[in-house]
Amino acid sequence: MSIPLRTPLHERWKTLGKIRSALRRRYYEVVRRTLATDDGRQIIRDAASSLRVQHPGALLHDVDLASPYSDLGTTRAELLPSHRSDVVIMTGRFRSGSTLLWNLFRQAGGFTAYYEPLNERRWFDPTARGDRTDSTHRNVSDYWREYNGLETLSRFYREDWIRRDLLMDELAWDPDLRSYVDTLIDRAIGRPALQFNRIDFRLPWFRRHYPNATYIHIYRHPRDQWWSTLMGDVKLFTKNAGFVDFPPFDRFYLGMWAQDLKYYFPFLEEGQNSHPYQIFYYIWKLSYLFGVKYCDYSIQFESLVADPDAEIANLFRVVGAKPVDLPALRGIVVAPPLGKWCEYAEAAWFENHESRCDEVLNGFLGRSDGSSAVNTASHELPVRLGA
Repeated sequence: MSIPLRTPLHERWKTLGKIRSALRRRYYEVVRRTLATDDGRQIIRDAASSLRVQHPGALLHDVDLASPYSDLGTTRAELLPSHRSDVVIMTGRFRSGSTLLWNLFRQAGGFTAYYEPLNERRWFDPTARGDRTDSTHRNVSDYWREYNGLETLSRFYREDWIRRDLLMDELAWDPDLRSYVDTLIDRAIGRPALQFNRIDFRLPWFRRHYPNATYIHIYRHPRDQWWSTLMGDVKLFTKNAGFVDFPPFDRFYLGMWAQDLKYYFPFLEEGQNSHPYQIFYYIWKLSYLFGVKYCDYSIQFESLVADPDAEIANLFRVVGAKPVDLPALRGIVVAPPLGKWCEYAEAAWFENHESRCDEVLNGFLGRSDGSSAVNTASHELPVRLGA
């Protein structure tokens, strides 16, 4: 675009300003689109690593935020939903028994138990959630009853919570997620109990923003959990199949999670693994480690179905609940067949993949001397009790 020489100077500057603004918009649009791609995210990770970028909030982490002037407005933190001490937050991987855990709180009385708040079915939206339930979720007729009347949640909900920023440290910035969870807590009748399948690696953020909640973590033997994710298709997706064959059987977001988390855990890159079970095991193990580190109580699924009376009583003791009707809650527990993984592959096949993954994890976590943060060689994992 040319500017006639006889154009007054102020008009020239005005025209140049418009051109500059248009070019600037186009440039930033290209940058935004680039950084949203896989290559763009790799560029960000490499830049952060080389420049040692630190979250600005960390620079003021230990500073007292109190105002030097007593007449300025301040937040009464004790009145916020995030500071309530009666909140229960549950976390677990897909097919870990997390639905059973949620249903125990739903049926116990005294709680409003929210099923997987970040689910893309948008439980608060009657036009989007549908009416289907998973037939393997025993004694569950719906997932959305507690969300009725909460259409206001649409103001904050973001569908990309299921696939982006799956790892959040305590200083991560997500005011929509904070408002979304605050609304659920504030609108609960009785004690709020929130069951998540997508916050394993967001627990540092949750613990910072909901410091007085009680955190419950459920885990399951990885081999049985892997078998369960295949939903009976073990003869179609065999131990000899590869990544190219896996997408039709990836019903629980494994590829999606690996795609997002590989920027923090590079060994999740598909090309570095010989079978999808390796990526599954990596995420299972990391989820377990996050759970035992950031939660107040970890419960083993196998123990829950083997001795429901003892485990249910202990669970509600940990959260400080009133005595529950144990016989009624025991009736909710239906033990699935355990050890079904043997139908998929022999123990040696699993051990080979698990050993390789543990070796990589030990090195990544600074345990290159062969020691392990958690001994899972036999998969007889400890149950951690809250104080």
